[in-house]
Amino acid sequence: MRISLLNRTEAGRLLAAEIKHYEGHPGLVVVGLPRGGVPVAFEVACALRAPLDVLVVRKLGLPGEKELAIGAIATGGVRVLDEALIRSFGIPRRLIEEITAEERLILDRRERLYRAGRPPLDLLHRTVIVVDDGVAMGATMRAAVKAVRQQKPDRVIVAAPVVSIPARKLLLTEADEVFCLATPEPFYAVGAWYEDFSQVSDEEVRRLLASSARQKVA
Repeated sequence: MRISLLNRTEAGRLLAAEIKHYEGHPGLVVVGLPRGGVPVAFEVACALRAPLDVLVVRKLGLPGEKELAIGAIATGGVRVLDEALIRSFGIPRRLIEEITAEERLILDRRERLYRAGRPPLDLLHRTVIVVDDGVAMGATMRAAVKAVRQQKPDRVIVAAPVVSIPARKLLLTEADEVFCLATPEPFYAVGAWYEDFSQVSDEEVRRLLASSARQKVA
């Protein structure tokens, strides 16, 4: 299946239409993964009339090939590792711990930056939709689902415009539901399915989160 998305805003609106049945659902929370997942999540949250929160995740990239994830970390001390990949490349544990420590510093800094003093939303007994702009290998989304599960929600739903077939199969074993617009094959990369896949700035993430918070108050 081929798909072409104009940008993350359009992707979020189309994705929201796929899960429109959750609009007005009591206890619904939408969580975006920064940076690229937040503009998509913002549109989903607006359409479903749900509060928006952020969950910071960081990919653990293979040394010398950062885009290849050997795992990921998320808020709350969560870490998931691709043990098969780690064994195949013979990556020593010492190096994994060093990469984790470096990424943890960045994660903590961005958490403070994005929240701007706002506390995280309480996810206990909530229905949580975790949104990203796409899922290729699934490491960061798996870490996000694990982090959300720690807060004991009633349901965890994964939503992304494009998801690879292997990632979708894996996520279906960890989330209650997985929604996407397409599972392209071959997948290539998330950005291949967008006309505009410009990098999202920290300031844009902050602006969208602040805007959602104001709408909630209003």
